[in-house]
Amino acid sequence: MIPMTTATISYVPTDATDSVADLFQRIGDGDPAAWDEILRRYGKLVSTTVQPFRLQEADALDAMQMTWLRLAENATRVQFPERLGGWLATTARRECLRILRQAKLRPHLTDMAPETVADPSTGPEQRAIDANTTRTLRKLIDELSPRQRTLLRMLFTNNPCSYAKAARIAGIPLGGIGPTRARALRQLRDRLNEHELGPGA
Repeated sequence: MIPMTTATISYVPTDATDSVADLFQRIGDGDPAAWDEILRRYGKLVSTTVQPFRLQEADALDAMQMTWLRLAENATRVQFPERLGGWLATTARRECLRILRQAKLRPHLTDMAPETVADPSTGPEQRAIDANTTRTLRKLIDELSPRQRTLLRMLFTNNPCSYAKAARIAGIPLGGIGPTRARALRQLRDRLNEHELGPGA
């Protein structure tokens, strides 16, 4: 459940046609255009909330992505859609503070070295299994929607694209990368489980 207090402020542009409640209903019905409209209406609010924290560009993008991801995870449980602006601002601030806390811990983490390194060598049987798994994974990725397929291929490679470039090529608003990626990975995980290749298999 998304907690939205009475102190939160509604943030809906004057040119809005559908109410936020209507948009959430459409999101629940699987309408991607409704999600794009939410991003359009509230994207500037999220970015301006993150800006005063003066995070590095990558961290600022992560804070915005995680804000949208939190909303995507809870979209079907929103009780007070008219207070969405306040909820997004609060969530964005919390994500910024989380990133700042992690940044303070980072120097200590880099001083820690693993005591052992796994042996990278594998036998022919394992290589055959890995090759089969890779072929199946590629096939399942090909079955995703064009946007999801393009996004995963750009983000999960040895040389991943920046979020800005990935958004431009995939035709996704910058704030929509996190939710789109989450939906794609969830669908991919479900399909891997169907093929008994997922972590739960």
